[in-house]
Amino acid sequence: MGPGELLDVLLAGGRRAERATHVRHVPARAGVRSEWPAWADADLVRGYRALGVDRPWAHQVEAAESVHGGRHTVLATSTGSGKSLAFWLPALSAVRSGAADAVLDPGRIESARRRPTVLYLSPTKALAADQLAGLHRLLHAAGTSDVRVATCDGDTGRDERRWVREHADVVLTNPDFLHFALLPQHRTWSRVLSSLAYVVVDECHAFRGVFGAHVGLVLRRLRRLAAAYGASPVVVMASATTADPAASAGRLLGVDPAEVHAVTADASPAGRKTVVLWQPPELPGTDGPWASLLPADDPWATVLTVPAADTAEGRDAPDGAGADGATTGGDAARAVPAEGTGPLGTGEQLVAVPQDRPRRTATAEVAELLADLVIAGARTLAFTRSRRGAESVATTTRAHLAEVDPTLPSLVSSYRGGYLPEERRALEQAIRSGHLRALATTNALELGVDISGLDAVLIAGWPGTRVSLWQQAGRAGRAGADGLVVLVAREDPLDTFLVHHPEAALDAPVEATVFDPQNPYVLAPHLCAAAAEQPLRADELDLFGPRAAELLAELTERGILRRRPSGWYWTHAEPASRMTDLRGSGGQPVRVVETATGRLLGTVDAASADATVHPGAVYVHLGATFVVDELHLEDGVALATRRDVDFGTWARWVTSTEVVEVEREVTWGPLTWSFGQVDVTTQVLGYQRKRLPDLRVLSTHELDLPARTLRTAAVWWTAPPEVLAEAGVTLEVAPGALHAAEHASIGLLPLLATCDRWDLGGLSTVVHADTGVATVFVHDGHPGGAGFAERGFELGPTWLRATRDAIAACPCGTGCPACVQSPKCGNANEPLDKAGALRLLTTVLAHAPRETVARADPGAGPARAETPDLAPGPPGAPRSGTA
Repeated sequence: MGPGELLDVLLAGGRRAERATHVRHVPARAGVRSEWPAWADADLVRGYRALGVDRPWAHQVEAAESVHGGRHTVLATSTGSGKSLAFWLPALSAVRSGAADAVLDPGRIESARRRPTVLYLSPTKALAADQLAGLHRLLHAAGTSDVRVATCDGDTGRDERRWVREHADVVLTNPDFLHFALLPQHRTWSRVLSSLAYVVVDECHAFRGVFGAHVGLVLRRLRRLAAAYGASPVVVMASATTADPAASAGRLLGVDPAEVHAVTADASPAGRKTVVLWQPPELPGTDGPWASLLPADDPWATVLTVPAADTAEGRDAPDGAGADGATTGGDAARAVPAEGTGPLGTGEQLVAVPQDRPRRTATAEVAELLADLVIAGARTLAFTRSRRGAESVATTTRAHLAEVDPTLPSLVSSYRGGYLPEERRALEQAIRSGHLRALATTNALELGVDISGLDAVLIAGWPGTRVSLWQQAGRAGRAGADGLVVLVAREDPLDTFLVHHPEAALDAPVEATVFDPQNPYVLAPHLCAAAAEQPLRADELDLFGPRAAELLAELTERGILRRRPSGWYWTHAEPASRMTDLRGSGGQPVRVVETATGRLLGTVDAASADATVHPGAVYVHLGATFVVDELHLEDGVALATRRDVDFGTWARWVTSTEVVEVEREVTWGPLTWSFGQVDVTTQVLGYQRKRLPDLRVLSTHELDLPARTLRTAAVWWTAPPEVLAEAGVTLEVAPGALHAAEHASIGLLPLLATCDRWDLGGLSTVVHADTGVATVFVHDGHPGGAGFAERGFELGPTWLRATRDAIAACPCGTGCPACVQSPKCGNANEPLDKAGALRLLTTVLAHAPRETVARADPGAGPARAETPDLAPGPPGAPRSGTA
């Protein structure tokens, strides 16, 4: 059944036609083959052919030739385009060639050579396990057993780890293992490092923000130690389609982008994709469980008057068709009035967007659509934004299917982080083999785990970036087959905007990977780790960038490192690698254990344990419900009992920001612009039990859990009453105006601080306890700070001016993801007042120091006039703050 027929299934004979706001047909693409390279190992070629690869695609050969020729290479092509062949063909060919050379004449000592080794790095253990299985299939098909392949990570036992160090040709691991184990203990890994020929960095677009900066420095430390052992490995990186992959790869590796060959022309075939933007229906009536929470008049709504159309200055109305001839349906097919280019007060045409009535949840809608696809025989992945969402979609889908055929529910399961490794491997194999027709999953299956032959992908809520959108969409119709992709909007202004503005989601270019290895808060602990591994010499500092010398001097002055004529030394007893955590996870995960049996059900991140596995919480595991009896935070254990319940639990918490120390402060007339240390405190206060599926509140319970406090760096500005009055921001408008200004400034800071918006948090309030007036905070989302807020303080007027200009230039009428909405707002993007934020920022900038505005920042490069892309950032680990 093709995507057209599957779409007909979802439209239900026209009964759901109004829910499809846009339908885009992405045409098929023919594949372009190339011949196998002459240097490719004949047995490996035979193995690939036995697996169905008669001839490789042109982009695979281009990348493989570049790698074989000794040049660092990044391959940035679509999901399912066969990137693995491009790096395994030259790497395994080199290993086999080296193995053969080593035994050409075993009787002569001068003929002895070391076998080349390969190090493979991935962001997840699941991806490494998937690659290991693929390598075993290839080597078995090739009929060769002389290549020794193994995974080695934190779960690997001591004896197995010793075997890997002494014998493995290909080691599959992750950056965390490099940082904590391999590099600090490099002498025991001398065989691998001295023979290191290739380093493979898979899914390198996942290394972004602070995590990306950490990984970039780990790679520099790896290259440094390899050089000390006489090796100069070629690095090959595989990435999703991103903007400027050569620049990102060069920054990650620590080399000039000119030294990286980028392969971006995808020569693999692609079937015709049908992409549908979908909005769930409004709920009938107003007697739902949330109706009592909705006031008759929304005090925060900004009423925008639509001026008379000015044909001389107004924009043309869109014609309802995309650049590639896309067709539209639903609201998009009707006449759309021209939308203006700014909010009220700019003198430009505006369109007031009415408030929507409550709509069905995206998870409920996806569960119904998934059930229909399963009944139709389609193999489908349903992506959700949370673990709870994945379990909810799977459970509800099975309930729908049970009403049709009692044999169908067993064809659906959930997949998420926190499952045991063996459970995840079994689910992956089941969806590959067809024993399962559908998986409801988090973005854990977004990365390169090989799952092919899928007919459709459902996406419950905007995944955060266009990179993630196309990665998830790429799971449908892999290997040249046709596929159906449906993005279902959540009841959120961000999602609502996107499904009615398809050009914002489908036509805009993908984002670049953003990170900064020169961030001193990240670089300093890695310099210490490098000195502990091997004393740092002055001639090695270029590898770590221009800030290394300055930071080493500071570290020496503080007694953290010691300077000797031969270099910088680490002289402390504790390992230097313990100074930093690559992922900033904030503690060991909490284990969820079944009380009666002692069986380990799964794990939960320490930061989210209070809200998800508190006493009384409902924990869902593979469709089975458990109720948590006890949470022992000090031991990292939650005890749960198996119970069938018809309700779920939702935690309630409060977040506050307290100024600890004002380190720097500037007066802007009646305003203050400040930088310092803050405590961001979050505490779970209780939870509600809500009946499923109507979410009616059954009971409310209090909890006695400790507050969690993040001490970090923040920048903040104040707006006393006279400034609000000058801006025409009344008390009713102030919360929305401040909130919108906070969101937009967080979206703009990555332009100046080379961070990621998911590395930041924020708070806005009409009256803050420490300042006594209206205040907007933007803080780093990492303990101790990461330098981003400080950068914002230094570039205050430039930053706020860019924020103000981005809001004014955005063509929406009342606010959208490109200006004031945030993909990670804890308040569901309410209240927001775009017009009020514009007036407020304009007034604030009027008081900014003139000389500061005019002077270019020496570290920021030339001034940039263009408005940056403020598309929402990707989902990741929850950070402090709401913006």
